[in-house]
Amino acid sequence: MLSASSHAYAPPLIGEIVWNPGSLFFKRGFDLIISGTLLFLFSPLLLLLAILVSMDGGEVLFRQPRLGKEGRVFLCLKFRSMVLDSDAVLAKHFKAHPHLRLIWQTHRKLRGKDPRVTRLGAYLRRWSLDELPQLINVFKGEMSLIGPRPILLDEREIYGPSLTLYAQVRPGLTGLWQVRGRNEVSYRSRVRFDQWYIRHGSFRLDLYILAQTVPAVLKHKGAY
Repeated sequence: MLSASSHAYAPPLIGEIVWNPGSLFFKRGFDLIISGTLLFLFSPLLLLLAILVSMDGGEVLFRQPRLGKEGRVFLCLKFRSMVLDSDAVLAKHFKAHPHLRLIWQTHRKLRGKDPRVTRLGAYLRRWSLDELPQLINVFKGEMSLIGPRPILLDEREIYGPSLTLYAQVRPGLTGLWQVRGRNEVSYRSRVRFDQWYIRHGSFRLDLYILAQTVPAVLKHKGAY
């Protein structure tokens, strides 16, 4: 199994330094308290969802390498929402519907029905329940409650020089990209949201995003 330490990418921390150590220390303390409290409160729900996901066989948790603070790679956790042979299913889907490949390249998501997603997985995604295990990532210090979108290793080229900004903070369980449309905006727009957040981030902004996340989830805004 791939471990978080088996890959490393550390962009040089040069140029614009945005977050000061005091702000990051306070942000980390807030993350630790809230994520620990939510893990305790949601533990019965997490157990129930784990049982339901396990009923169709396969791993309960999907562990995907993502780029974190200071270029460290960590395993981002989600409840598995796809069939076991998802890569083969996606390739077959593109072969039957080649026009969807462009949508995938633009949004890194499929609009409408995704043939890889299980029936339970569609429900989990609709209510963002598949992302609840990321509270563990937050508690461990690999993520923050609020921050830029956790990016895949093969998405680094899209961020380009802004990776030096991205490396200053932990990626977020939610963020501007979540409350401003999520999967309904292009990937490059998400990158711009991340850049703006990192440059203008504050505790007040974090509280605003956290408050806006609740109605965004309830309205299923961009969730698919």
